[in-house]
Formats: sequence, structure tokens, C-alpha cells
Amino acid sequence: MNTLASICALSLAAVLLPAAAAGKLSPAQQAYQQERARCQRGETNQDRATCLKEAGAAYDEARRGRLGAAPAAADLSRNATQRCDAQPAADRDACLQRLQAPAQGSAQGGGVIRQVESPK
Repeated sequence: MNTLASICALSLAAVLLPAAAAGKLSPAQQAYQQERARCQRGETNQDRATCLKEAGAAYDEARRGRLGAAPAAADLSRNATQRCDAQPAADRDACLQRLQAPAQGSAQGGGVIRQVESPK
């Protein structure tokens, strides 16, 4: 696994170093270098090897023009609603109520909690 990571790092360095030396990094290269630095500093909630692998994969996708922008809020809301639609009818309304409840916590902190209280 370390050999594969080393090969990936060397191949990416071969692509990035000439551009960095010329001071002309593309936005994809800049994003890759920033993400790689975050991985090295341990600022993500992934182990270093996984973080570097994901950063490299994102860079490859960006170079191919297949790395899209973050989804719009409407898209995220529609996706969440569709997930509730997949629930059994008895659970669907409770799922939709949880979507509208205020969230506490974060993914990096261990999870996001939404709480809805209803009379029994």
C-alpha cells in the first residue's frame, strides 16, 4: 500500500513541480496542494494515507473536468426528501420532520443529531 501511495505521490509531483516552479498553478493544482497540506497536518478526519489518496483522486477528476461544484441547497434538500420517500409509509412523516429540526454537532465531531419530540 505504501508503494502505491509513493508511486502516486511521485507521479503527481512530476506533474505539479514544473508548474509550481514557473509560479503558474492551475486552480486544480492549487486545490490539490492545499488539500495535501491539510492531510499532512492531520486537519481532516481521515488517516493520512486515505486523505492523500482522496486528494489525488479529486485532483485527477478535476483535471478531467469531472469534479463538479458543491451541490446547491435545493439539490441537497431534494436528495434528503427522496431518502425519506424511500422509508416505509409509517416512518416517512417522522423522517421529513427530522429534516426540518435544527442540527447539533458536526461530521468531524462524530455526528450530526436532529431531534424531534412528539406526543405518544
